[in-house]
Amino acid sequence: MHFIDSTEVFVKSGDGGNGMVSFKTASNKPKLGADGGDGGPGGNVVFVGFGQLNTLSHVRYKHRFIAENGVRGGSNGKTGAHGADAEIVVPLGTEVYNAKTGEKICDILGDGERFVVAKGGQRGLGNLRFLSSTHQAPVEFTEGKPGVEIDLRLELKLLADVGLAGLPNAGKSTLLSVLSSAKPKIADYPFTTLVPNLGVVELRERGEFNLQSFVMADVPGLIEGASEGRGLGHSFLRHLERTKVIAYVIDALPIDGEKPEATLELLRRELENYDTKLSSRTAVVILNKIDIAMDEADQALIQSSKELIESAGYRVFLVSAMNREGLVDLKEQLFDLVQEEKKIWNEMMATKIPQHRGLLPAELAGIDFSGLKNFSESFKLPQIHAVQ
Repeated sequence: MHFIDSTEVFVKSGDGGNGMVSFKTASNKPKLGADGGDGGPGGNVVFVGFGQLNTLSHVRYKHRFIAENGVRGGSNGKTGAHGADAEIVVPLGTEVYNAKTGEKICDILGDGERFVVAKGGQRGLGNLRFLSSTHQAPVEFTEGKPGVEIDLRLELKLLADVGLAGLPNAGKSTLLSVLSSAKPKIADYPFTTLVPNLGVVELRERGEFNLQSFVMADVPGLIEGASEGRGLGHSFLRHLERTKVIAYVIDALPIDGEKPEATLELLRRELENYDTKLSSRTAVVILNKIDIAMDEADQALIQSSKELIESAGYRVFLVSAMNREGLVDLKEQLFDLVQEEKKIWNEMMATKIPQHRGLLPAELAGIDFSGLKNFSESFKLPQIHAVQ
């Protein structure tokens, strides 16, 4: 399945079913009383979060989601069936926008979370509703209300505990592959990784079944100007927006004369230019490829860079993804750091008020309910029809 992190879809909620005009009948007594039932409400269009998904490809290839219409009311006062909902299952971290206005409608973050983006049309009323002491044989009914049609834009921002950020060929994919069971494409040339990869990092050193783990994302390599869109920078950078910890992966020794501390500044600047909140996110630095140090001079250079970066306030790890050196300490400290950030994240999420109202049917959209004085004037009553 291809990785797709943005797409557009058309959705339509179901129309409400019409009310029924019906009368109880008996031999030689055609109208014993009204018994026409109400129609059924139209189905909703609902987004559902599913934690096992990490792509929007299944949504892109369908791209039209239409809920069922409500069923017309029946005789004997029977209410028509509710139209079936159209459910759109999406990965966690999916943002939903109105494609025409750009307005953000919802943000799916929880496994099993449901959000109604288009509410089904209201049901029509049967003639039984119009029965009164002075109106014994009503022939009035109302039609169901139309549902909502809307074009939506979906954007996926992966939910990961740790996001790996670095220049192309810094060893991020190799690091992910040895820390987790993920199998990203790896080769000795830049831009091997073209899409983000996710992997679950387990701390088996603390016990085979300790259940301690975190999710790590390998984001494709950034280049200078990524924050301005160079090299698909925007497409890649947005996947770091929800990571709890950013891990800068940098070659431990200078590359083409560029020292690790200078590379760190370049990466930090690109994140800051894209979103100032990213540059202030909890971050660590992983100086990778320490295995290529040939002599004491190389080791001294690595140690000097480590001390300079630490003086800037970063926690620094010296590792070799190729030789699996320093990885146990890296995993354990990242796990503990993620737990600290999760406490903050959970407190923030607890204050978030979910909005599951969805969009109102077209008949009610745009009505101002701010003052009861204007309510009766602005509210459009359903049109009543009479069977001739």
